[in-house]
Amino acid sequence: MSTQTIIDVIGLTKSFGAMEVLKGITLSLERSQVTCIIGPSGSGKSTLLRCMAFLETYDSGRVEIEGRLLGYVEKNGKRRMAKPSETASVRRNVGFVFQHFNLWPHMTALENVAKPLWLAAGCDKVEARSRGMAALDRVGLREKADLYPAQLSGGQQQRVGIARTLAKEPHIILFDEPTSALDPEIVGEVLQVMRSLADDGMTMAVVTHEMGFAAQVADRVAFIDEGVISAVGSPQDVFKNTDNPRLNRFLKNFFDRNVFWTN
Repeated sequence: MSTQTIIDVIGLTKSFGAMEVLKGITLSLERSQVTCIIGPSGSGKSTLLRCMAFLETYDSGRVEIEGRLLGYVEKNGKRRMAKPSETASVRRNVGFVFQHFNLWPHMTALENVAKPLWLAAGCDKVEARSRGMAALDRVGLREKADLYPAQLSGGQQQRVGIARTLAKEPHIILFDEPTSALDPEIVGEVLQVMRSLADDGMTMAVVTHEMGFAAQVADRVAFIDEGVISAVGSPQDVFKNTDNPRLNRFLKNFFDRNVFWTN
């Protein structure tokens, strides 16, 4: 494992009953890079991302976070399921932003960001509040700290979700289709926050249907189809220079790829 690799996925498989969803996926996520994971609905994108955080168990293969096996413990050539505390220790530097915001409706934006810090991260309330306000400021919502989710737009709620993750000070953030539940006119405000995080060097893996974002912001793009990564490379290689027929058919649904690069 490279010293620059934060998450290493090696030969990952996952089935739901008789349906094999991931078929030997191998992918590395490098420090300070943005990796966008694209593909048709049902291809296994979100399952892969959830396995990277062990929100879904995986059947075989490995997920290593900063060199440590996630979800399992190996000893004397045998593997057992890790205890929840062991899994939590391995993924302590991983943040996850969900498609749906999962905010507590009876708590303010600040409480939604700060309370997990003193409940699960061992912060006292003063430190948690300070870190929470800093995270809200980072996503442009400091002035909304005392509002409840019902008083916020969908884009603002998702930005609170991102702030909640940032307050944990993660080494990597996994985004699972963070704009798919938003109205089109407010998608841009969430993508702008993500662009800003990328500019600051945050390591991110993003499952997305926003091809323009992937083309312009990602360092690497991975295309998954039927549980297999069939193309991976720079945005230029994946979006413009690919000779993969399945990928070309997929991309035709989204945009004229030439618009993102000058000759």
